[in-house]
Amino acid sequence: MKMVYSLPVLAILLATAMSSIFVVDVREKVLVLQFGEVKQVVDEPGLYFKAPFIQEVFRYDDRILGLVTDPQEITFADQRRLVVDAFARWRIVDLQKFRRAVGLGGIDEARNNLSKIVNPEVRDVLGSVPLQSVLSEDRVALMNKIRDNARAKAATLGIDVIDVRLTRTDLPQQNLDATYSRMQAERQRDATDEIARGNEAAQTLRAEADRASVEITSEASKQAEIIRGQADAKRSAIYAEAYGKDPEFYAFTRSLTAYASALKSGTTAFVMAPKGEFFHYFGADPMDPAAAGPTSAATGTGSTVAGGSAPTAP
Repeated sequence: MKMVYSLPVLAILLATAMSSIFVVDVREKVLVLQFGEVKQVVDEPGLYFKAPFIQEVFRYDDRILGLVTDPQEITFADQRRLVVDAFARWRIVDLQKFRRAVGLGGIDEARNNLSKIVNPEVRDVLGSVPLQSVLSEDRVALMNKIRDNARAKAATLGIDVIDVRLTRTDLPQQNLDATYSRMQAERQRDATDEIARGNEAAQTLRAEADRASVEITSEASKQAEIIRGQADAKRSAIYAEAYGKDPEFYAFTRSLTAYASALKSGTTAFVMAPKGEFFHYFGADPMDPAAAGPTSAATGTGSTVAGGSAPTAP
């Protein structure tokens, strides 16, 4: 029976003991509050005790945290514009101030408040210098100045701003579009100039090639005519020498050539007198009346030779 009553008592004692013990991790800090009032600040890791049930433990990140600001358009002292965003690294250093500043909002509320500090500092510091300063070695000094100003203001939040860096410095979109259009027009103009120069060079080379072609062709034609003339002269000399050895054979071959040229099969008709040297090799003497009689009878005063082929040599 005593055992039955002792079990609830042990459970209550165990729950009380567990609620009075808490562990602080090396990556966090802890506030112990009693009815909303800070009773203990713990910033070292270890095992700690608190009053059970009436005291609460609030844990906060003790690591270095980051903040990425929203992009904002900055007008510099020389009236030129850039879209700038920054990255800040910060850490909680005073838990009581931090608690009063952010309340129950915690880290998210702290980031929101810190953005309201860093963004105006970025705008004010960069707006007091020309654009060239941001693009030169002065950039580091400007970022340090933004950090120092933000650190002084963030101290009221219990926050230490460790560093501020400018992550992006771009032209506004309308300026980018205008810049890209100008670059495209410049590249297009350069391409047009290159094409024009290429066409001019091509035309010059083409004209030189055409002139060289005409010169080469003319020279080749000249040499061909010279060679052809020399060959014709040599051929004529050979023919003359050959025909000079046998004049009768020469006359015969010349007549055969004339017959083949003049009396093409099925296409040529001649009406001419039977007398003459042209018919000398047709197998009969055209000057003989007996040989010419039948032909003269058929034609009266002439003779018809039609569609014949060249005669065979006697």
